[in-house]
Amino acid sequence: MKVGIAQINTTVGDFAGNSARILAAYHELVDQSAELVVTPELSITGYPPLDLIFAGEFVERNLETLAGIQTAIGEVPLLVGFIDRNLSGHGKPFHNTAALLCKGAEPVIIHKRLLPTYDVFDEARYFEPGQASAPIEIAGKKVGITICEDLWTSEFLPGPLYRIDPPADLVNAGAEILVNLSASPYQYGKPMLRLQMLHAQAQRFGLPIYYCNSVGGNDQLVFDGHSSAFSARGERVQEMLGFGEQLLVVEEPTDAFHPDGRDQLGELYRALVLGLRDYFRKCGFKSAVLGLSGGIDSALTAVLAVEALGKENVTGAAMPGPYSSEGSVKDAFILAETLGIKCLNIPITNSYEVMKSGLSEIFEDRPEDATEENLQARLRGVTMMALSNKFGSLLLTTGNKSELAVGYCTLYGDMCGGLAVISDLPKTLVYDLARWINRGKEIIPAATITKPPSAELRPDQTDQDSLPPYDLLDAILALYVEENLPIHEIVARGYDQELVRRITGMVDRNEYKREQSAPGLKITGRAFGMGRRLPIAQRYTP
Repeated sequence: MKVGIAQINTTVGDFAGNSARILAAYHELVDQSAELVVTPELSITGYPPLDLIFAGEFVERNLETLAGIQTAIGEVPLLVGFIDRNLSGHGKPFHNTAALLCKGAEPVIIHKRLLPTYDVFDEARYFEPGQASAPIEIAGKKVGITICEDLWTSEFLPGPLYRIDPPADLVNAGAEILVNLSASPYQYGKPMLRLQMLHAQAQRFGLPIYYCNSVGGNDQLVFDGHSSAFSARGERVQEMLGFGEQLLVVEEPTDAFHPDGRDQLGELYRALVLGLRDYFRKCGFKSAVLGLSGGIDSALTAVLAVEALGKENVTGAAMPGPYSSEGSVKDAFILAETLGIKCLNIPITNSYEVMKSGLSEIFEDRPEDATEENLQARLRGVTMMALSNKFGSLLLTTGNKSELAVGYCTLYGDMCGGLAVISDLPKTLVYDLARWINRGKEIIPAATITKPPSAELRPDQTDQDSLPPYDLLDAILALYVEENLPIHEIVARGYDQELVRRITGMVDRNEYKREQSAPGLKITGRAFGMGRRLPIAQRYTP
């Protein structure tokens, strides 16, 4: 059987655009002799539509688009994802659905059965689980159709979440092939985990699997593609592009495919570039501005922005203050020259002195402290927002996950902006990615990577004046934030109890800052924002 896999980049709510992409892919794959064409999960609406589902015309327009697509296709069947109404009279109002369309025939409807409600997923808010479906005969084969989570097993999920096993039900009902429509978002290391899952399922059932995943950025989520086909022996026979659209006809899997080892840092880089590019494209922004401090975070963000948007669409600004080192300012301009972007020089020292002078009488008997440090950060925030307003450019924030976790950032200062590009990268991963970027030639100045990190808001300041070394900090943060371990279990792994309590307390106290931060691109198992929702006003102490 020849299956055409349409790994396409859809946009939430763009019914006309999504329909055009689906049909263009369909006709091209049919021309390549596909006997079935498969598109990703919710390909008509884009994923995830969130509360747009409740908007008055959203579901109706998605149904109209489905009907329009059916009139435009031929005799080769097409699998598309859409939102169906739940007409049972009980449960949630909608179903996450796949429709098998064919010219002159009623659509065959398959409802998603396993609805994820962990991490960034909230499908049970909108959808009612479907009932077991029967395999469908296509081109002489009995095809079992599943939707994303339906194919995953508990060993690859965060716990035994479900009591039913949709692919097993389909196999028991006579399926000879399994097909999966997916919108599985990227996280660091997940492409390999996903392949391990598909290998295990193909081997478990002794059936070929065709897996079609979405690609592209939608808000904080990045979908990496990597659509695949596995043989009945569990061998990967085809893996499509990561982080780009691709159309491919896959014959019934037989021969194994042995690609080179995975470059996980390269995949991370492409994920961030794709998420940034699509955020701009789908939100209608053309250009970006960002502050260049000479530090590693802003340097990495600038490299990603240039790759995503083009150097002509990125402007940096160096904003030296009273404690900025000559080396940092120099590094900012060296980076800008290497990347070929404009770098404005806008000192804040005079503005800072004016602000201090204006407050001197009020602060008369109080020593300088973090207040004066934050004044500098906020003056930079005001400056960058002025550039953003005047030139119509989106301001990129440059803070990393380690800083955001413990509140080592300034509200209305360095947190100002419209997209937090690296806010889900721990500082240690920032360093790893910077070194990966420099693997062939020096793009980020070597001094930016090797010098001690510093906010440069007071004399001789370094991050480690206030924080433990980043490798230690990130290890504890991963256990507390991403694995959700209690303090005693973290301490049992060999970490100092006082340090663990200090770090976890900083995380908890700074939820109010994160609540006001710009949306960021999710690349870890648990990002702040959509994936970690905690109250601000609360008195629970671990």
